[in-house]
Amino acid sequence: MATSQPAFFLLVLVLACFVAARGFDLPGVAPVDFRKKDLLAVKVGQLSSIKTQLPYSYYSLPFCRPRTVINSANNLGEVLRGDLIENSLYESNHITYFIHNHFSFLVKYNKVAHTDLARIVAFEVTPYSVTHEFDGEWKGNATSLKTCNPQSRRLVVSSDEPQKVEANKEIIFTYDISFQESDIRWASRWDTYNLVTDDHWYSVVNSLMMVLLLSGTIAMILLRTLYRDISKYNQLESQEVTQEETGWKLIHGNVFRLPANTDLLCVYVGTGVQVFGMVLVTLLFAILGLVSSSNQGVLVTTMLLIWVFMGLFAGYSTARLYKMFRGSEWKKITIKMAIISPGIVFVIFFVQNALLWREKSSRAVPFATMFILVVLWFGISVPLVFVGSYFGFKKPTMEDPVRTNKIPRPIPKQPWYMNPFISILIGGILPFGAVLMELFFILTSIWLYQFYSTFGFLFLVFVVLILTCASFTILLCYFQLCSEDYHWWWRSYLTSGSSALYLFMYATFYFFTKLEITKAVSIALYFSYMLIVSYAFFMLTGTIGFCACFWFIRLIYSSVKID
Repeated sequence: MATSQPAFFLLVLVLACFVAARGFDLPGVAPVDFRKKDLLAVKVGQLSSIKTQLPYSYYSLPFCRPRTVINSANNLGEVLRGDLIENSLYESNHITYFIHNHFSFLVKYNKVAHTDLARIVAFEVTPYSVTHEFDGEWKGNATSLKTCNPQSRRLVVSSDEPQKVEANKEIIFTYDISFQESDIRWASRWDTYNLVTDDHWYSVVNSLMMVLLLSGTIAMILLRTLYRDISKYNQLESQEVTQEETGWKLIHGNVFRLPANTDLLCVYVGTGVQVFGMVLVTLLFAILGLVSSSNQGVLVTTMLLIWVFMGLFAGYSTARLYKMFRGSEWKKITIKMAIISPGIVFVIFFVQNALLWREKSSRAVPFATMFILVVLWFGISVPLVFVGSYFGFKKPTMEDPVRTNKIPRPIPKQPWYMNPFISILIGGILPFGAVLMELFFILTSIWLYQFYSTFGFLFLVFVVLILTCASFTILLCYFQLCSEDYHWWWRSYLTSGSSALYLFMYATFYFFTKLEITKAVSIALYFSYMLIVSYAFFMLTGTIGFCACFWFIRLIYSSVKID
């Protein structure tokens, strides 16, 4: 093959050469410095389409390929995402009747101040389809081309006569490389692709202000009402004349009565703590710049590892709640905590992977990687859950602020709007509204192959989500107690957790209005992924609502005088 600049024929694209650097960087996110004439590793990624969402290996099509194809995915996250990054001679593209057989590479670099080093900040490729002509007989790379010749400084600048794809006809592939100094700084190299617009900021700020205003109003009304109730109850206790108890104080002997399915409630609260810790720490890492959406493999790997190590707090939380419910089989509840929710996700993921294997997609996770996931689960996460559970059971039991009567009190007939089904569905609307606009941009970045970088704003949305789940769930729980219904344990979890139902419904709406996926396997892939996301969101928001109500009820019943 002929090239326009033989001196650079070994040059290939950025991010493969690792050099010594000062300071600390996570693998895969450190900047790479280059000197003049340093080799660049040009690599190819997978082939994908927004209509199928199934990536395939670049060399699944008959492109020119090196003698040995090497997959150089840098981390576990890239493997799980199906990010096949392979070596190449050069890139090529294939269309219906003509083929791009010449590529002009433009590498933009930014010099490092006070050094002779430079950093690659942009990379552009212009394809051409050219019918090459050469003098004399074919001599491989030594052949002199009339249409592309480095000796005569003839470059390909147009494709007036494209190269046809014909049977048994020879095609000559060429490329040229040029370097250009740029003012783009290393930290700003992804700004061109970031999914940030003025409409994004306006929509999110508008939604957050409305949610904060509504949540603040709810909190103010609730605090004023509670203050009046507690003052009235305490004044009645100080009077000599005994008056009949009313409202939420009337059920003080039943409010801490054990709920049904205590084991399952403990498991879901503990798993919610694990998801909460994973989201919180990941967002903090992203804000600090330790992970970035420009390298989504690192982001996925970070989330996975954080989830594994959060098993320590999950086990501790489960054990503390289980012991308060007077449970004694701590090993049994710990095994349930470590197996149930991860097992559900793993089964869905395994079925997904089987479908991808059948389609021969590069997104299919190899068995070796699947084995690594199992090792992370049973080798690290499960032991950490047991360690957290052990220390949780070592702590003293949390004592209820009031005594529980032996005989359950009958619950009076409830008004229609306090029906559990209705109140639970109402409770999920406001938390879902808090994340609605940001959810749109996140889905767009995932399914339409765009970059998401506003992690600082996402952290603010996460804080608002916490406040919204807590305040709205407490408000509905207060109405429930005033109606003398003391079955609040599961309802507090399901009230805010129902926001996951709206999330899945919106994901379905997004699928039919924004995406163009038609392949059956791709449709199954989309909805199974969104089912996993909705399941995690259910445990996250449900745990926030439960913990808020748990704190609220213990606070109000410890604030009044009860005989």
